[in-house]
Amino acid sequence: MSIKQLAAQAKGIEADLIELRRELHQTPEFGLTLPKTLARVKAALVGFGELHVDESISCAALVIRGSKPGPTVLLRADMDALAVIEDTGLPFASTNGYMHACGHDLHMAIGVGAARLLHANRDQLQGDVVFFFQSGEEGHGGADLMLERGMHLVSGSKPIGAYGIHVFSMDDAGLFASRAGALMASAGDMLVTFNGKASHGSMPWLGKDPITPMIQAIAGIQPLVTKSFTAFDQVIVNVGWVKAGDDHTTNVVPQVAKFGATIRTFSHEHFDRIRVELEKLMKATAESYGVEATVEFTPSSKVLINDKSAVARAERLVTEGFGAERYLNMDNPIPGGEDFASIVKEIPGAFIFLGAGSSQVPKQQWESNHSNKAVFDESVIADGAALLAGLAIDLLNEAAN
Repeated sequence: MSIKQLAAQAKGIEADLIELRRELHQTPEFGLTLPKTLARVKAALVGFGELHVDESISCAALVIRGSKPGPTVLLRADMDALAVIEDTGLPFASTNGYMHACGHDLHMAIGVGAARLLHANRDQLQGDVVFFFQSGEEGHGGADLMLERGMHLVSGSKPIGAYGIHVFSMDDAGLFASRAGALMASAGDMLVTFNGKASHGSMPWLGKDPITPMIQAIAGIQPLVTKSFTAFDQVIVNVGWVKAGDDHTTNVVPQVAKFGATIRTFSHEHFDRIRVELEKLMKATAESYGVEATVEFTPSSKVLINDKSAVARAERLVTEGFGAERYLNMDNPIPGGEDFASIVKEIPGAFIFLGAGSSQVPKQQWESNHSNKAVFDESVIADGAALLAGLAIDLLNEAAN
């Protein structure tokens, strides 16, 4: 089964997939609790394979058995939305205070489409395919939870490869893009609290001011990053909020000052090292002012590192099925985070971007993913489904020969 044949079949079910996407877009849900979304996806998958569901985390794993025995390939579609109030003017816009502003409604439609294609062509499968329909991608560790619960093993064997697709609302519709090696950064937070001693603002020497060491510590972050870490394996640390005292009172030295920062790295080595160095900086600065600093690092997504051969397979199939102009080999990774990184750390594979800038909106008015005005082009769903299905068939056939 060629990728061109799969693409033609996908066009035959395109209307169904767009209808599903619009239904899901109207009822977005947040985090790890997606009862309506999961129910709709389950209904769309009835009759297309063995469904394994974990209601406690609103996740499902679908197994499609090939006609011949062989290994397993994993494909992923995420399902959760963002706490964003939609302002797109679409006739099927969400009105419940959440929004599929990152395109996960398209991902679900692509996943369902790929499942339908693989089920229809299971005589071409020399092995099995497991689909992850996953909650909690937007910072809630949904991929890790599915892996911890062994949902990648539901076929009876550990997958030999994994693929996922992510749409982007500011890239040309239909353009696939990826790169070998680091594709997306790890993403996590650092929360720092400086504990001093409160006093009257007129007599600060009677207290232990936590604000000044906090300011000095924040000022030391960028020199630490630029002077201690190579520019060719970038580390990004950005302070997002600062809190101290009361905005109605100026004559108090507060007891506590705190701030939060995001940390982005593109290698496993720097993921660990920047955290060690930042904690040392925070505590040393606090100690020099006679106060204490506590440092907390929140759970973080991993660096998303694509397997070289998996990316080469994606480039080849896109070129064969849609033309060389439809594939972009990216020069650099992007600093966004994605928990598909946990999957490809466990299983070699690749994450592929798919442009979905809307033809209904002037290009200069395109809004980025996570914007409450982001609009996605539904015409990319069929090709995305064909590519996912084609990747599974191609890898299983290669493994059998």
